[in-house]
Amino acid sequence: MIDTAKPGPKRETAIDVGAQQVGGIYAKAFLAAAEKSGQTAALVDEFNSLADAIEQFPELAAVLASAIIKHEEKSAIVDRVFGKSASPMLTDFLKVIANHGRLDLLGAIRREVLKQYDDMRGRIRVRMSTAVALDGQISGEMKASLRKLLGGEPEIETTIDPNLIGGVVLRVGDTVYDGSVSRQLQQMREQMITRSVHEIQSGRNRFRDSG
Repeated sequence: MIDTAKPGPKRETAIDVGAQQVGGIYAKAFLAAAEKSGQTAALVDEFNSLADAIEQFPELAAVLASAIIKHEEKSAIVDRVFGKSASPMLTDFLKVIANHGRLDLLGAIRREVLKQYDDMRGRIRVRMSTAVALDGQISGEMKASLRKLLGGEPEIETTIDPNLIGGVVLRVGDTVYDGSVSRQLQQMREQMITRSVHEIQSGRNRFRDSG
């Protein structure tokens, strides 16, 4: 079993903090209303699917995100496009976002809804990449290890990456745990290059000093 704590986590910082904070505020309001309705799981799934659908139609997404189009017009578009298919609460929520001119942050709001909902349920989303598919026993052992490591129930999304030379690469939020052999080989190569450069430089310095 690969020790997923080695060579250690690395952080990815390409995050729009402002959008994340605003998204968190709307997500909290959405989940509070969903909890009150007693249909939180269904509404979260519906919101997630609706956001996916909007992303698949770039022209619609651009119109909803445009600063030129009036908020009232966006609310009318929401009614026209989703009024008959989406639940009333979700439609009203989209119109609230439109009226505040924040439909451009729909993606950030969706991400925060999923994150906060997972936190409410004690779940942690994990993206796992392996060179080959893992059998049931190894998958079970991996999930048990992650449960202890993360202190919550891991929801694992698995992908196969043939470029990995064995091992496992895990992504938990913005942290990546890289236990793949390919990454370890790359690190060894970088260390050898650094050592060689240092030795060459040291040789130059000794030659210069002796002169």
